[in-house]
Amino acid sequence: QVQLVESGGGLAQPGGSLRLSCAASGFTFSNYAMSWARQAPGKGLEWVSGIYKDGSDTYYAVSVKGRFTISRDNAKNTVYLQMNSLKPEDTALYYCGRGFKLPYAYRGQGTQVTVSS
Repeated sequence: QVQLVESGGGLAQPGGSLRLSCAASGFTFSNYAMSWARQAPGKGLEWVSGIYKDGSDTYYAVSVKGRFTISRDNAKNTVYLQMNSLKPEDTALYYCGRGFKLPYAYRGQGTQVTVSS
């Protein structure tokens, strides 16, 4: 069955960095675009970034463009989200998903990112 396991979240100071990982299994990873979304407390799910199946194209929400970088390693069935210049408004539960559309048909438990001084 499809499994997605996010990791790498934690507490960061404003201006700091975190790298999220999402390990995928149960499907042919290299056949699918992947993306990240986030949900802040009391808010809906927000699409953050996506990457094409071979990594040739990447897409970002305006709110994170220039600060976040998505990448993937198809040999490891893993997608990453490098987050730099973090802001308090980046605080959210981050999910990875298969494809670009929300809501995800499959998603993991998420990884919590908290940006605070």
